[in-house]
Amino acid sequence: MPVSNTAKPDKLALVVSPSCSSEMRMKAESLARLHSMSIAQDIDPFVADYFLVFGDNALTLHQTGKAAPGPINASFVEGKNLHRMRHGGGKGQLIAKAVGLNKGVYPHVLDVTAGLGRDAFVLATLGCKVDLFERVPAVEALLGFAIEQAKAAHDLSIAHTAHRMNLRFGDALDYLRESSELVADVIYLDPMYPEQGKSAAVKKEMRAFHDIVGQNEDDYLLLEEALKKARYRVVVKRPRKGEAIQGPKPSLILEGKSSRYDIYTIRRLEDLSANS
Repeated sequence: MPVSNTAKPDKLALVVSPSCSSEMRMKAESLARLHSMSIAQDIDPFVADYFLVFGDNALTLHQTGKAAPGPINASFVEGKNLHRMRHGGGKGQLIAKAVGLNKGVYPHVLDVTAGLGRDAFVLATLGCKVDLFERVPAVEALLGFAIEQAKAAHDLSIAHTAHRMNLRFGDALDYLRESSELVADVIYLDPMYPEQGKSAAVKKEMRAFHDIVGQNEDDYLLLEEALKKARYRVVVKRPRKGEAIQGPKPSLILEGKSSRYDIYTIRRLEDLSANS
């Protein structure tokens, strides 16, 4: 009598396309070893709920199931990120004001909740050096691929922007706790928060990331440590009508249409300009 497959599928597995380059294949094998992931022949819901698919110069995250949305990827050489780089409003953007970008002031930013790097790319576009932390292997792989792709772009403005972005895999909370000195001029947090007011694409990504890693429960701890390790300010992105993260009250709040920036001032950023 045949035995049915009742084993619960893994949360995440890898697929390596036959058409992918040897370099991409090596990246997949390295990721699988590092995080003890299986490599499947094809996308199969009996194997995993999500698949990172290594294709011919492409990396995408696929969800399985009947109502699964389309694949998720990250790119800075096309699409909305590139459009925002070209037409986003420069230093007039709210995020630029939040981190303190000004004439002659280009703070070094540590993004401790990198995600797919949209905000970090904007800041790098405007001239900031941005270090990024991402602790979810699938998300770090997508973002890392996008940064490397951008570094190799023929468009030098894209390549130069990407070279101002330094991605690190790991838990930013551990990094902040273990650091014995101040780590950045500005520390930036964009915790995953409820989907109201977000675009369809961002909602799709958030649902996938929540499903893979669960809901963030250490936001207040990140803020607590960030306030100890930032030189000038900590910036937290929140829903426009959402509650502030547990802890001290923000020094300043900048509101946009759907989100806002809670700013916790440690010392004046003008001091950074004077010391440059």
